[in-house]
Amino acid sequence: MDVDYDEEVPEEGARPAGRRMKGRGGEDDDRYAGKAGKFDRLDDDDDETGAARSIEGWVIIVAGVHEEAQEDDIFEAFSEYGDIKNLHLNLDRRTGFVKGYAFIEYENKQEADAAIKSMDGNTLLDHKLDVHWAFAKPGKLQPWKKTRR
Repeated sequence: MDVDYDEEVPEEGARPAGRRMKGRGGEDDDRYAGKAGKFDRLDDDDDETGAARSIEGWVIIVAGVHEEAQEDDIFEAFSEYGDIKNLHLNLDRRTGFVKGYAFIEYENKQEADAAIKSMDGNTLLDHKLDVHWAFAKPGKLQPWKKTRR
């Protein structure tokens, strides 16, 4: 067998020279080996509501808000269930009216849960309100989302 010593012979374990990879992932590295690949997770409490806490508190979303509602109307209706930390009412830039939803933030989960249970389905300024958790944990059932069939 004749061997051409001028030709390069690939070493064992080397990648073929036909296609070079650019960017990340082209070479095997140990970037996520050891503790670097493990990320922090929140404790999973066995809560059937599926609510997730935001950075500062528990946020609920109120849909079906009347377009001429004021912050005071919503604040008065929901403040009886607990101390409201933040209330955000989005306005339409073109018309200046409320877009139809509001975010309300409570300090405690119990206060937010009481507001959801009491105000969901109630009327405010002749509009039926839909009140649910604004943030949900992944994989939990979210009652306001319809499933396709």
